[in-house]
Formats: sequence, structure tokens, C-alpha cells
Amino acid sequence: MNNNQLKSIILEELSNIAPEIEANEVPDDQDMREALELDSMDFLNLVIAVSKRTQVVIPETDYAKVLTLNAMISYLINHA
Repeated sequence: MNNNQLKSIILEELSNIAPEIEANEVPDDQDMREALELDSMDFLNLVIAVSKRTQVVIPETDYAKVLTLNAMISYLINHA
């Protein structure tokens, strides 16, 4: 998968979890939890959903590595 495909998957899963968030509101390099006011359960659900869709396991110890949209895309590309 390429960057655009991964970004689309992440934004789609994010909209499933928090439908009030518009895709253009998601910053590329800012902590999504703070920028979008996601609580810990929403963020966990996002990571799990993206993991399932991409078949890339993101262990809890790596959650700090996927806090921004760009970081999550890079992580998925590097671990695919």
C-alpha cells in the first residue's frame, strides 16, 4: 500500500469512530488525540481498526510511534 491508500484507510476508520471529524481537520504532524480531542478508547479503537484493515500489528508498546497521521502512515509502511 502507498501513502495515499494508507491515509485514506486511516481517515475512513477515524470517521467511523468519530463521525463529527472532517478529513480536512486531521493534521498531518500533530498528535491526533489532542488535535481532534480523541479519548484513549477512541484512539485505541482507531489503532485496532487500522491494524485489521492493513494487516499490520501495532503493539501497545508502539502506540507512541503512531500518534500523528504521518507517523502512523510511516509506521504502517515500515512494518508491512
